[in-house]
Amino acid sequence: MIDFLQVGIGSIVGAVGAYFGFKISKNSKEELFLEQYKAKAKVIEHEAEKLLQDAKISAKEIELDAKSKYDEKLEAYRVEHEKRMQELQAKDENLNQLFKDELKNITLEKSEIKSIKEELGKREEELEDIKKLYEKKILESEKLIEKSSGLTKEEATQIVLQRAKEDARGEIAHIVRKYEADAKAEAKKKAYYIIAQATTRFAGSFASERLINTVTLPSDDIKGRIIGREGRNIKSLESILGVDIIIDDTPNTIILSSFNLYRRAIATKVVEELIADGRIQPARIEDIYNRVHNEFESQILEEGENIVFDLGLNDMHPEIIKLIGKLKFRASYGQNALGHSLEVAHLASIIAAECGGDEKLAKRAGILHDIGKALTHDYEGSHVDLGADLCRRYKESDVVINAIYAHHGHEEPNSIESAAVCTADVLSAARPGARREVLEAFLKRVTAIEEIATSKEGVKQAYAINAGREIRVIANASLINDDEAVLLAKEISKEIEESVQYPGDIKVNVIRELRVVNYAK
Repeated sequence: MIDFLQVGIGSIVGAVGAYFGFKISKNSKEELFLEQYKAKAKVIEHEAEKLLQDAKISAKEIELDAKSKYDEKLEAYRVEHEKRMQELQAKDENLNQLFKDELKNITLEKSEIKSIKEELGKREEELEDIKKLYEKKILESEKLIEKSSGLTKEEATQIVLQRAKEDARGEIAHIVRKYEADAKAEAKKKAYYIIAQATTRFAGSFASERLINTVTLPSDDIKGRIIGREGRNIKSLESILGVDIIIDDTPNTIILSSFNLYRRAIATKVVEELIADGRIQPARIEDIYNRVHNEFESQILEEGENIVFDLGLNDMHPEIIKLIGKLKFRASYGQNALGHSLEVAHLASIIAAECGGDEKLAKRAGILHDIGKALTHDYEGSHVDLGADLCRRYKESDVVINAIYAHHGHEEPNSIESAAVCTADVLSAARPGARREVLEAFLKRVTAIEEIATSKEGVKQAYAINAGREIRVIANASLINDDEAVLLAKEISKEIEESVQYPGDIKVNVIRELRVVNYAK
C-alpha cells in the first residue's frame, strides 16, 4: 500500500515539473512562475511525504492491531483446544477405567457363576441321595407303622382324611352359617312382606273330603229292594257304579264307599234317583246311570268354564277346562283339589304381582299345577307327569309346564311365576286344617321323622311336634358346637326330604344348650 502511494506521488511531481519546464522553455517570462510552481511542488511533495509517513504509521498501527487480535484469538483457540483435549483425555481415561472395571466384574461374576453351578450340581447330587434315603426311610416307616398298627397304608390314609374332614367340619359350618345368616337377613323382610300380602288379600274356604257318602232312606224296607233277589240289584249297582255299597244295621241309611270322589258322587245321585223312582232293577240302574253320567259330564264342563271365566283366563282348550271342573271330585290328604288349585291360583297371582311378575300367567299356572290329579284314576303315572304331558299336548306356556314340575321339586323354578306357584302351593297345603291324614299314616310319618333325627351322632332326643310339621332335636352340647348344629339341621332336613312323604314343609329345630353347675362349699 505504501509503495503504491510513493509511485503515485512521484508521477504527479514529474508531470508538474515537465509541464512547468516546457512552459519556461517556451516563454522566459514564465520562469518566475516556474520557480513558484517548483516551490509549490516541493510543498506538495513535502505534504505528500508527510501523508505517506502518516499512512505508513496508520498502516503499521492497523497491522499491529490486527496481529494483536489475531494473536489473542489464536491464544484463545489454543487454550480452548487444550481444555477440550484434556476433557477428552479425561473421559477416555474414565471410559478405559470403567471398561477395565466392568471387564473385571464380568470375569469375577463368570467365575462365581461357574462356582455356583458346580456347587448346585453337587447339591443336586446330594439332594438326590437324600431323596432316595428319605423314600427308603418312608417305606421302612410305613412298613413299621403297618406292622405296629395293623393297618395298611390305604386304611391309615382314610383315617387321616376322615380326621381332617372332622377338623374342617367346624370351619365349614361356620362359613355356611355366616352366608346363610346374610342371605336370611336380606330376604326375610321381603319374603314376610310378600307372604303377608298374599295371605291377607286372599282368604278362601276349604273342604275336607271323606271316603264315604251316606244316603238317607225313607224306610228300612228300601234296603231289601236295593239288595234285590239273590243280591242281583246290589251287584249291578256295584258293577255299574264302581263303588262299594255297605248296608248294615244303621237305620234308614246306606253307605257308598270309594276313593274316587267323582265316581262316588255319580253313584250317590243314581241311588237317590232310584229310591225316588222306586223301580230298582238292573236295566233301570243302567239307564239312570247313563243319564246321570252325561249330566255330570256337562256339569263339570260348565263348572270348568265358570272357573276359567271367573279367573279371567282365555284361550284354554276345552279338554283342560273339563278337567279343571273334574278337580272338584278329587282330594289329596282330605283337601279338595279344585279348592286347593283355586287357592294356589289366587295366592300365586298376588305373589307374582308383588315380585314384578306376570299376574295372569301366574294365575294360569296356579290353576293348572295339579291338573294331572284329574287323570290319576284313569291313567298310570304321577299327577306331575300326567299334568305336564297334558299341558304340553294342548300348547300351554313353558312357564305353566315348569310350574307343574317345580312344585314337587322335579325341576328348579325358572321364572317368577313358577316360584310364586311353588310358594302358593306350600302355603295352601301347609296351613292348619287344610289337609287331613289317616291316623296310621300320620303316626308312621312322625315316627320316621323322629328316627331320622335320633340316628344322627350327637343327638340326645328328638320330638315331632305341631302335628308332625316340626321336629325338635336336642343336641349334646359337649359333642356338637354351634356351627355343627347348623350342619346337623341341614343333614336331618335333607334325609327327611329323601326318605319321608309329607305335605307342606317340616321345620327342623336343633337346640343345643350347655349347663354348667358347681357348688360353693
